[in-house]
Amino acid sequence: MAEALLNQTCGEQFKATSAGLEPGTLNPLAVEVLQEIGIDITGKETRAVSDVIAGGERFDYVITVCDDSSAEACPLFPGGTTRLHWNLPDPAKFQGSWEERLEQTRKVRDEIESRIEEFCDSNCRAVA
Repeated sequence: MAEALLNQTCGEQFKATSAGLEPGTLNPLAVEVLQEIGIDITGKETRAVSDVIAGGERFDYVITVCDDSSAEACPLFPGGTTRLHWNLPDPAKFQGSWEERLEQTRKVRDEIESRIEEFCDSNCRAVA
């Protein structure tokens, strides 16, 4: 969700890329809550963070979007990367009915969107 939201909000200054420690398939909850706000990620492929690092791409910022316990497992990226951590729950771990999990995922989406707005206000828009 964060990749799509950042690219929509501040894509002129930054190119967001996402990767996971254990990539699998797109979470249908994330797909649905992004579609609700006009973002379609249905064709997006998941990537392993180890593949991103092995690819040698350099990043100015690495933003981990996960709970604190998962953030400890994130590898360090080479170069002069600024690392930010946003402590947020993983929608894949939500319990309850589809509607309950969807509502929880909306809250995560909205929190990511709010943090991206703050990030862009401090970093992207100052450059523009």
